[in-house]
Amino acid sequence: MGYRHGSTGKPRIMSTDATASERPPGEGPTSVLAAVANEMVRLYKEQFGRGPKKARANWCGDDTLCVTLEDTLTPAERNLAMLGEHERLRETRMFFQYASVREFCEPVERIVGRKVRAFASGMDAEVGGLSVESFIFYPVGREADGPSRTELAPPPVR
Repeated sequence: MGYRHGSTGKPRIMSTDATASERPPGEGPTSVLAAVANEMVRLYKEQFGRGPKKARANWCGDDTLCVTLEDTLTPAERNLAMLGEHERLRETRMFFQYASVREFCEPVERIVGRKVRAFASGMDAEVGGLSVESFIFYPVGREADGPSRTELAPPPVR
């Protein structure tokens, strides 16, 4: 499930289904996906001052969860894009994303109930800031194989 603004500007839920093999055991088909997508919308609002127009979470195999967020650019970022400063825009956005790894991974671990092994963030500045947040989990039963990505992140700034 994802989060989307309707024509009234009010958010509405969009469904994203996953097959039984694409979701953790015991999870409903969309409840975890909706919660993760909504958490990413909240984080974008908190981190960048505005949320995306559309967010959708999908399982990409047993251990990878991707969240696609559309129309994520702030007004200042849109101005950079209009000036053709796509590389500078991507670099600045990625700096903020990776400075906030803990803020992105902790809620996903809490919602999914699994330890994040790796986090990857990407954005295409030339198409309205379409962004993808990817969370790779340790395989079920092998969470003890290594640290959570949050443990490797810099300490939070207060």
